[in-house]
Amino acid sequence: MAGAEAQLASYHLVFFGGAANYQGDLQDKKYTFQNAHPAFGVGVTYEITDQLSARANFSFATVSADDKQSNNINNRNRNLSFSSPITEGQLGLEYDFLSLYEHHLTPYIFTGLAVYHFNPSTIDSAGNRVDLQPLGTEGEGFYAGEKKYNLTQLAIPVGAGFKYAISDNVRIGIEVGFRKLFTDYLDDVSENYVDKNLLLQHNGPEAVQLAFRGNELNTGLVYPGNGTIRGNPKSKDWYYFSVLTLSFRLSTVDDYTVGNKSNRGCPARVL
Repeated sequence: MAGAEAQLASYHLVFFGGAANYQGDLQDKKYTFQNAHPAFGVGVTYEITDQLSARANFSFATVSADDKQSNNINNRNRNLSFSSPITEGQLGLEYDFLSLYEHHLTPYIFTGLAVYHFNPSTIDSAGNRVDLQPLGTEGEGFYAGEKKYNLTQLAIPVGAGFKYAISDNVRIGIEVGFRKLFTDYLDDVSENYVDKNLLLQHNGPEAVQLAFRGNELNTGLVYPGNGTIRGNPKSKDWYYFSVLTLSFRLSTVDDYTVGNKSNRGCPARVL
């Protein structure tokens, strides 16, 4: 019955929680917790071998940034801000450098494919939260054939971490995972300003108000001319999670068989 034992012993339920952040046009630092928000989720791993696992995760998080915190004077004068929820489903592979049935601690890496949903919004001058994608603040929907960006997209998760086996059935760990995105609009900023009058005509006054907010600083700044740089389309946005993990084997057995290895007669774990 080794095969039945292997099937029972190879699934782990994983809970994780920590911080989420992003890098993009409103956040010029490579890695920061300045605007960190809670990230949490649940997943399942299946041990293909004692070092290679398939993983499926479902995550919830929020990312945000504000030009007021930027070191770049042009960004501070732009005076934009955003916040977006992130809902993500992920499938992938995870590789442990050491077997946790022979060692207590191992580093690991992972990658895969994720589907995520986002929805950038901001607080207007009256204190109301406004969704940005419907406004087309860079002329999406009418200008130069630009379509409005999709709020559900694909991403490539990549990351690494460490896991510690408290026992065969319980593991704890720490993980950092980055998401390579295929959009530059996670923060609703990507390319250039569109002519103010054209934007007003096609997308309305709220789009004009929230496309450039430097005039709210009372420093004499005015809406930039058509084609003035607003963001950097050559650099796509990223978001990332830094989390603690806790996993439990879904079924416990006295003897396990993973791949072609069994703990029957195996030596005790070493660090």
